[in-house]
Amino acid sequence: MKALTFVAPGKKELVEKPKPEIQKPTDAIVRITKTTICGTDLHILAGDVPAVTSGRTLGHEGVGIVEEVGEGVKNFKKGDRVLISCITSCGKCENCKKGLYAHCEDGGWILGHLIDGTQAEYVRIPHADNSLYHIPEGTDEEALVMLSDILPTGFEIGVLNGKVQPGHTVAIIGAGPVGMAALLTAQFYSPAEIIMVDLDDNRLEVSKTFGATHTINSSDGKAVEKIMEYTGGKGVDVAMEAVGIPATFDICQQILKPGGYLANLGVHGKPVEFHIEKLWISNITLTTGLVNTTSTPMLLKTVQSKKLRPEKLITHRFAFKDIMEAYEIFGNAAKNKALKVIISND
Repeated sequence: MKALTFVAPGKKELVEKPKPEIQKPTDAIVRITKTTICGTDLHILAGDVPAVTSGRTLGHEGVGIVEEVGEGVKNFKKGDRVLISCITSCGKCENCKKGLYAHCEDGGWILGHLIDGTQAEYVRIPHADNSLYHIPEGTDEEALVMLSDILPTGFEIGVLNGKVQPGHTVAIIGAGPVGMAALLTAQFYSPAEIIMVDLDDNRLEVSKTFGATHTINSSDGKAVEKIMEYTGGKGVDVAMEAVGIPATFDICQQILKPGGYLANLGVHGKPVEFHIEKLWISNITLTTGLVNTTSTPMLLKTVQSKKLRPEKLITHRFAFKDIMEAYEIFGNAAKNKALKVIISND
């Protein structure tokens, strides 16, 4: 089978690999029909995730058709159309019983990280009963690819961790796919204002169509000043960091009002400077996290009912054979006006 593999920082290859096989009774083999590229994949290629070793098949998102199941799999059978969660969960360990699926003792974020992932024609899914979801008949499968990772990440790590409430002023720093997912799902809680901040005017314009009430281009270095002016010097109730670099984290910690929440969603490859000398007195809450995907069933219902339309995030489509081109487009998102790409292997 063909698979997109990590070779070394800055280098990837589309190679032939053996089709995965059942290794444990709880495994399933899924034929990928649609997958995508995540910003985390770009962080891996930049060398920010050293646990990813040479030869690893990348990818942790996608939908597909069950090809084979182990004898311990009870909820799925050959031919089922399934959504693949970016998080693998045994459902039995101490962390899983607390809902911390991200830190499953025999799973967590392993696809495209510690085991081969979804940017291939086939993928092995451990603990299939807890790590796959049935696709309802007639549901837009491209939209569901967004439910593998970015929608639950934006919702759980941004909106829920940030305690977004009716009437809040929310600032989302970074209008990439995860920032947009946070924008879409924040509206479940009716905040009064959602300020989107980015360097890319195209993404800012798109965010307005998704519900942003105000946008700021931060290329002039005056984002903090503009947000404080816009909020009458008070700052925001919730600041979401959705990029993963020191500069955007710094914006977030400067714009919080007393009692505010800083919800970090970005994948950071470098240390940030945390100004505890200023913030210790402000009663702020800083949260971090890797998505648990506990919200996926609820989000699946909102997509099925058309209350949530994540397919709006899709800007480019490719055949699997053109995945290298897809990376080129996604890796130069501003130039190509790209948000999410769909890679099809139908």
